[in-house]
Formats: sequence, C-alpha cells, structure tokens
Amino acid sequence: MDLFERLVNEQLKTMDKLLFLQSEIERCQAIEKQLIELQQEAKLQSIQEEICQMKRQLKEIQKMFEKQTEEVILSYQNERRHTSEPSSTR
Repeated sequence: MDLFERLVNEQLKTMDKLLFLQSEIERCQAIEKQLIELQQEAKLQSIQEEICQMKRQLKEIQKMFEKQTEEVILSYQNERRHTSEPSSTR
C-alpha cells in the first residue's frame, strides 16, 4: 500500500495548508473588523485585498484536496482489488 500511504500523506499536508489558511483568513477578518471600526480606509483596503487573495488560494487548495481524495480512493480500491484476486489470475 505504498501508493495509498503516499497519497494519504500528501492529503494530510494539504489539509494542514487548508487549516492554516483558514486561520489566517479568520485573523485577517478580525483585523478588517477593527479597521472598519477605526475607519482606517487605506489599511482596510489592504487587508481586504489580502483576504481576497487568501480566499482564492483556499479555493485552489480545496480543489487540490478534492483531487487528492479521489486519488486516495482509487488507490485504495485498486489495492483492495489486487489483494482480493486469487494469485493464479495475477
């Protein structure tokens, strides 16, 4: 199951990226709220642009995670097929 394990490890790394980026977005949104309250327009625009960029990155990582999930499932199914086949048909 080397391929399966490698794919799962890649997916775990992607999940770490997703979680990190989501926490960064939350942090920036908190800053955004403070800037709105303080009415600091120049800094507000900058943080809003940063949030938009991170949301785009998040979508890309989510797509990658979904693709990795499909690969993990296929790899697992293939491994199960190969291990359940009688040895004479391999």
